[in-house]
Parts: sequence; C-alpha cells; structure tokens
Amino acid sequence: MKRQISIVMTLITILTSIPALTADAIGKGEYATSQASQEGQSAGIRRMAVTALSENMMRALPDYESALETQSLMGTIVEIVAEEGYWRQVNTPEPYTAWCTNLGLVEMTPEQINEYKAAPKYICTSMHSGVYASPALNARRLSDLSMGDLVRIVYSDGTSGLRSKGTKVEGKKAKDNTKISRKGKFVEVMLPDGRKGWTSASDVAQFAEWAEKQHITPERIVNTAMQFEGTPYLWGGASSKGLDCSGLVRLTFFMNGHLLPRNASQQVLNGREIIMECDHSVTPDSDGLYKEMQKRITNLQPGDLVFFGTPETFWSKEKITHVGIYIGGGKIIHASHKVRINSLIPGQKDYYENSHRLLKARRYVNWQGPGLTPIIQSPAYFLW
Repeated sequence: MKRQISIVMTLITILTSIPALTADAIGKGEYATSQASQEGQSAGIRRMAVTALSENMMRALPDYESALETQSLMGTIVEIVAEEGYWRQVNTPEPYTAWCTNLGLVEMTPEQINEYKAAPKYICTSMHSGVYASPALNARRLSDLSMGDLVRIVYSDGTSGLRSKGTKVEGKKAKDNTKISRKGKFVEVMLPDGRKGWTSASDVAQFAEWAEKQHITPERIVNTAMQFEGTPYLWGGASSKGLDCSGLVRLTFFMNGHLLPRNASQQVLNGREIIMECDHSVTPDSDGLYKEMQKRITNLQPGDLVFFGTPETFWSKEKITHVGIYIGGGKIIHASHKVRINSLIPGQKDYYENSHRLLKARRYVNWQGPGLTPIIQSPAYFLW
C-alpha cells in the first residue's frame, strides 16, 4: 500500500512540474510560451528580430504541414512572442501573428533594432533579384531577393550604419560625402544577418528617398498591380513569387509606399465607401444579371478595391471572401488561380464566374483616414 501511495505521489509531482497550456491557448490552438520567453516577457523585455529570408513563410502552427498564413519580406522587423523548438511565433507590422523557423530570423536586442532602423537601406524594386558574393551575376549567390525586400547600404569605408553627425535619424538621406560602395553595375549591400554581398544597382532604390516620393494615384495602383499578372496563386502568399487575393492588394500598395491591413476582411473596413446598389435576388443564370452588374459598377473608378462574398441575411452575417482591384472598363485584376484580369460584365470573353458575388467597394486613393499608413511615417520601418 505504501509503495502504491509513493508511486501516485511521484506521478503527481511529475505531472505538476510540466508547463501546461492555458485554457485560452488551448481554445485558440496556440502553444504555450517557452520558459525563456515567459521570463523575458515578465521582465518587460521585448524579443525583437528581423526577417532574414527573401520571404519568410508564416504558418498557423509550428509545423511545416500547417497552413501558410502569410509571408514576411526580408528586412521586416517582428516581435517574437513565443517559441516551440526551432519555431518562433512572431507579430508582424500588419499586424499578423504566425509561426516561422528560427533560421528565418535574426534576433536582435532593442538597441540593435534601433540601430538597424537607423541604418540606410535599399528596397528591391525589381520583381526578382539576388545578392552575390562578388559583383557578377555568375558569382556564388548568397540570397535571392523579392520585390519589397530591404537590405542595408554599404559605403565605401565599409560601414553600413548611420553616416555622420547631423544625419537624419532612421536611415533617411545620408548628409555627408561618404560614397556608396559600387563596382560597375553593382552596389554592395548587407543582409540582415550581417553578410555582405553585391546586387544589381538597377534592381534597388534607396529606401528612405523612395518612400518619401511615393504617392497613390489610380494609374500607379493599376500599373503596379498589372506587373504581377501571371504570378501563381498561393494561399497566404504576399510576395512576388506567389500571391493570394489580399496579398496582391497589400503588395501593390506597399510598392506605392503605403501599408494596408493584410486580409480582405480588414481592408474592407476602411477607405472611402463607394455606393453600390445590389439586388441579391439576381442569380448567376438570371436574365437580369447583365443590367445588375452594370448597375453595381456605375460608381467605380480605377484603383478602387472591390470585395466579393456573401451578403448579410436574417440568419447570417456578411462574409467577405475575395478582393480585387478595379482597372476600368468593367474589369478587375485579382489573384484567383493566378493573378489575372477579368470582366465583371456577363457575356465578355474574360467574364469572372463569381462576379455576381460583388458586394462592396472602397477607395483608398486620396484617403487619409485609418487603414492606410505611409511607409515613411511607420515606426515599423523608420525611427521617429
């Protein structure tokens, strides 16, 4: 009997010593924060990191088989909020919370993060590029680059941080005579992990100067979006290698110097609402669909975001499931199977089969309210 009691007491001791998931974490399908993370958080220390890959795969759970939620571009600053083995759960600037591996991040102290923000950078403006060990396209490649990636500028004196006294903080224009390190058609760069390499000068722009010049017009939004035509559809994709519907919209605005929320259900909440009268009794095979769709697009202008889904009923709430960009002439560009152009008008050769699900439209051109942030004003990218 004493031996049985001893065994039971030992089991209780072992079980109570195992860190448990909270009821809230279990309900949300989240993993408990590691002891190290808990200690850091309890001490008020934020664990910060910089995305180290051209696009970091952000998953719902710490498992390679888990769904891809989104992608984080190289140079993006994130906060580490939990860990499980070599997986890190991070908050991104969108904001978005998801899991990636530790090799996709370069962890930094708060002081190093501020130094990183202050360092002048390049932004990749080409659809795809690379960083090479020497200034030649046939040299060993250190990393690939995707549109929107950020790398630090290297100067002729070998430095990559703030220039000199009087330099505007956060990596805005360097106000001294130190020259950018350049050889032929290549410029020298520093990757987030500190490695130096070379990339084509025509594939990048100085980030701060680029961000200061960006503005949103219907033409710029449409032209940028059309650069991605033919890009494969990728659930959770937010880079030039693969895009989902809201990823296309967000990357289009990002490359015009502005930040939008990540998902369509968030993007529909802001911007200027465009009046759209919808008769949801008209079905896809109805004779009245042509007139109905002509009516719905009456007030649309190029650059408007158009949202699709199911309307609110007595039994259910409205649900937004898809977004595209109106380009004029009754057509949209959107990521559906691939990034493609379709007509909203029945009878057209490129008619979009789900046009009848069009519910709402929002206009972010000339919008200065919530939901749209100029990158140059974002503390996620620049020190203020």
